[in-house]
Amino acid sequence: MDISTFDDILQAARQQAEPQRLLLVFASASLPEGASAAQRAQFEAGESGELAPLMCVDKDPHTLADFKALMAEAAALGPPWALVFAGAMSGQGGQPPTPSLVDAALQRMVEDVRNGKLAGLIPFDRQGQAVQVG
Repeated sequence: MDISTFDDILQAARQQAEPQRLLLVFASASLPEGASAAQRAQFEAGESGELAPLMCVDKDPHTLADFKALMAEAAALGPPWALVFAGAMSGQGGQPPTPSLVDAALQRMVEDVRNGKLAGLIPFDRQGQAVQVG
């Protein structure tokens, strides 16, 4: 399945044989200290910046209606964000992943975003569109 929107990943997770958890890390984007004029122009065009994790959460894909619902929840819980990085974790034997496994995976994702290790994560913009980072 081609994933070009957040709702695509939501649909894909719902179709899996084993229960899934969506793992989400919301990140802000900012200019580095002492940014050049060229860097500022790229940042203002939405093409660059430093990413910093703001908050993370796991979601059952069957209880999240769509990206619009996620946006509403995120707005109520935390500061403004630029990108949300998504991954999924599969359960086994008809059971969802345990909370301790989910927490550990979320912490790894937060560190990966902090360190720029974004392979395996799908970034989405505030419109729910998958974007290229890097």
